[in-house]
Amino acid sequence: MGILNTLLRAVTWWNGSTLGTSIYTARKGVKVGEDAQGNVFYQTRDGKRRWVMYNGEAEASRIDPDWHGWLHHTYDAPPTERPLPHKAWEKPHHENLTGTAQAYAPAGSIRRADPAPRRDYEAWTPE
Repeated sequence: MGILNTLLRAVTWWNGSTLGTSIYTARKGVKVGEDAQGNVFYQTRDGKRRWVMYNGEAEASRIDPDWHGWLHHTYDAPPTERPLPHKAWEKPHHENLTGTAQAYAPAGSIRRADPAPRRDYEAWTPE
C-alpha cells in the first residue's frame, strides 16, 4: 500500500474504511461474514455494536436486505448462520445507481448517448 493510499484512508471515509476504523476493527472486531459484493461485516465481542467494512465506495445501498436487517439489530443471527427465506419471484439485490452515470435513462432522455425524439405528445403552441 502506497503512502498516498494510507493518507487517503486516514482522512476520507468514502474510499473504504478510515485508518481509525481499521484499527478499531483489528482491536475489538470479530468477523461475522461477507456478502456477495465483498463487504465484510463485524461485531464487538459482546455483540452490542455491528458495522460493515465496504469493499470500495462506502454506499449504504450496496448492502443487501439480509445484512441490513442484521446490522440494525432486526435479526439476532447473521445471514451466514440463519439465511432468510426468499420467494421465487424476488430479484437479486442491486445497489441504487441514482445520481451515477449508470442510472436508468428512459428513451428520449438527454442523458442517453442516442436520445430519441419524444413522440408521445404534441407540443402546445399558442395561437
